[in-house]
Amino acid sequence: MKIVLDAVAQRLMVADESLIRIPEICDATGVNYGSVYHHFGSREGVIDAAYAMMFTSLADADIANLRRITSSAAGFVEYPDAILAIVSAFTSGVDRRERRSLRLRIIAASLTRPQLRATIAVEEHRLTEELMRLAQRSQERGWLRCDLSAHSIAVLVQVLLIGRTIDDVSTTPIEDREWAEAMTTVLRRASS
Repeated sequence: MKIVLDAVAQRLMVADESLIRIPEICDATGVNYGSVYHHFGSREGVIDAAYAMMFTSLADADIANLRRITSSAAGFVEYPDAILAIVSAFTSGVDRRERRSLRLRIIAASLTRPQLRATIAVEEHRLTEELMRLAQRSQERGWLRCDLSAHSIAVLVQVLLIGRTIDDVSTTPIEDREWAEAMTTVLRRASS
């Protein structure tokens, strides 16, 4: 049923979920209407599964990006550059704006859908755990302060991302360069 989820996800990227029509999805994918309902239970079940797949994909990409960037820091001297690279990778550019917006949209949808919330909670936990591991390694190397918990640092990073998403809808959003400089300063304060 991945073909169905992919088709729904494509539509969710460009349109509100109220415009998703299962018969149209079936026509586009060649999957039997009854099979879709048998597998997902309802239209909302299909949409929730697509949202969950999208959220997992976003988390996987973010985790891979974090690992790549942080592994490039060989010592404390390179660590500030790695922090700046993380801030830039997660907050700069149109693509990142769309990814942040999508992530927030999925989280918002989950607030009234217990099954979706339970599913994305697992993925959010996985992302937080990865951020915590990176923070712990940085603390062990003496690159981050140890008086802040790794969990707090992991959540702070995510708060910064959500904050940027809120500013994205402003009539005068902050420029990428200005945001990166401010966040680098904030994150450097967490450095030893």
